[in-house]
Amino acid sequence: MPNYLAPGVYIEEAPSGARPIEAVGTSTAAFVGVAPKAGARLNEAVRINNWTQFLREFSAPDSASTHLAQAVYGFFLNGGRMCYVVNVGKDGALVGDARERRGLDALKAVDDIAIVAAPGYADPQSYEALLAHCESMKDRVAILDTPEEIANIDLLTQVAAAKAPRKSKSAEVEGGPSAPEAGGARPRQSDGGYGALYYPWITTPDVFKPKELVNVPPSGHLAGIYARTDGTRGVHKAPANEAVRGAVNVAYAVTQEEQERLNPNGINCIRFFPNEGIRVWGARTLAASASEWRYINVRRLFNMIETSIARNTRWVVFEPNDVSLWKNISRDVSAFLTLLWRQGALMGRTPEEAFFVKADEETNPPEEVDAGRVNIVIGVAPVKPAEFVIFRIGQGMAGAEVSSQGGGNA
Repeated sequence: MPNYLAPGVYIEEAPSGARPIEAVGTSTAAFVGVAPKAGARLNEAVRINNWTQFLREFSAPDSASTHLAQAVYGFFLNGGRMCYVVNVGKDGALVGDARERRGLDALKAVDDIAIVAAPGYADPQSYEALLAHCESMKDRVAILDTPEEIANIDLLTQVAAAKAPRKSKSAEVEGGPSAPEAGGARPRQSDGGYGALYYPWITTPDVFKPKELVNVPPSGHLAGIYARTDGTRGVHKAPANEAVRGAVNVAYAVTQEEQERLNPNGINCIRFFPNEGIRVWGARTLAASASEWRYINVRRLFNMIETSIARNTRWVVFEPNDVSLWKNISRDVSAFLTLLWRQGALMGRTPEEAFFVKADEETNPPEEVDAGRVNIVIGVAPVKPAEFVIFRIGQGMAGAEVSSQGGGNA
């Protein structure tokens, strides 16, 4: 308290005590693969803000197109604004050994990445590397491609036999798709929902030869759609029923009957509809069909909430662990979740129905306080997509009342 010696009016600025929690970004992608200029900036996580910058950093006048180039172009074309690119060079290895940081390892030091893809890498080892990276980081998800040459009947067979023996690493082409008979079209299950798989590849103009059409892995375009949906609707909106910009066709026309077999197995389809064009027609993760993490928007929403709270509550560390601290934490977290509820990210007619925050003597008994820990229990009710929309229609007599029912079942 300052000493006031002369009569007069004094003004003091007093902090409110509130520390707003700001939502972290969710639309920054990272791409790992072979650049058109294979020797450019090897195994560096290079921040790219537009397609022109990518060409300047990773291509030469005589460069040929690669899956990585097609993916980055598709990302910006579909609404992406910023990404990181890691060029793994001619050997195409996604990860290195313990002595060196290569491929995906270069992304571990970048905090703002929320989406990871390795365009065209569709072999079991690559699937495992991508899923393991995201599961260990816990703040990002992987977009996976199926092999290009796989026919739909092969894909259906492999989904049914997802536990079939896989080809050994020595038999794989590093960074390339596995053969259909190897069972490599279906990655392992990700219990936390940290990966999403898309089928089939899409047909687009070659970025370096626009008059030629090529089949490209869809992961880059999908990452752009994730970013576009985040910007227009929010991370809680499923990145599905969205147009794939730049696609002129699909490598295989999936039918409704075929998707009924693929969707429960966590394979999201890209389909052509006569009036709507080419659209993403699935929002599943690689979690089990009955899992609470089966929708990609739910996984990404929780990634955002968890990361936002963790990064914006570092001020708590080494504060006196008492009732005052618990109330301050509850106040800040509740304000953040209330804002998400108002934006439509949480389910419930009131904030009390949408979430709860508990930090009191029950969650922090004396033995926990003595151990230097403060425990906050948070529960949220995320919105889920209306994946199956059902209209029940019946006949009625003229002039009589006809009851109708409609609804969405997620």
